[in-house]
Amino acid sequence: MDVKRRELDRHAWHNSDSGVRMRLEQPAVTVLSTAGVLVVAAYIATQMLSDLMSLKIAYVASFSVDAGTFIYPFTFTLRDLVHKLLGKHHARVVVVSAGVINLAMAGCLAFAAWLPPDPTWALQAAFAAVLAPTWRIVIASIVAEVIAELIDTEVYSLWVRYVTRRVQWSRVLVSNLVSIPVDSLIFSWCAFGQWGGVLPGGLPDATVWAIFWANVLLKGAMTLVSLPGIYVVPERRDARESLAV
Repeated sequence: MDVKRRELDRHAWHNSDSGVRMRLEQPAVTVLSTAGVLVVAAYIATQMLSDLMSLKIAYVASFSVDAGTFIYPFTFTLRDLVHKLLGKHHARVVVVSAGVINLAMAGCLAFAAWLPPDPTWALQAAFAAVLAPTWRIVIASIVAEVIAELIDTEVYSLWVRYVTRRVQWSRVLVSNLVSIPVDSLIFSWCAFGQWGGVLPGGLPDATVWAIFWANVLLKGAMTLVSLPGIYVVPERRDARESLAV
């Protein structure tokens, strides 16, 4: 132990030309706490589960809505927890990583559906019909998620830096009020819009707007449920926080 400590000290100090012993600047090291690991895992898992659940179109309160909408709004609060624990840069990395993972998941499901089934397995058609991705919806979902979550990151950061750090639930509410409509707008129109007949197989504009408003209302309601979650983890209190928030 003493040898290791002396070795560290040897690298941490040096003698200047003037004979004054000076401390060398050490590189910053990010230590991922248990809470950080759990929050990142929960964020990515919730993103994946919401995409899988979105394969089921439910009919709730006279609205057609994909089932993933019931848990997807929690990803915004989980992203806020990542931001709160690890900072803005790491929140961006996690958001983009989740998009790549979701794309890889869709590719893996497509590959599984493509593989020839065992002659004794009678569920090939059902598996392919449900889990083989419709690529337009997959791409729309991932693009909407990444753009909306990155916007959520910026709004969260600006709110904490320039408005208030004390009222923590307000940063979740305000960032979600901006990012949820953006997410719903991109997803609805990219996945289902006709775009003036440019994209085949789209839905009428009125139906797309109905899907948009159903998503906004349901995601907004789930946001209110998730607001207390911001208090689950402690605030970052290191010297780099003012620059990395």
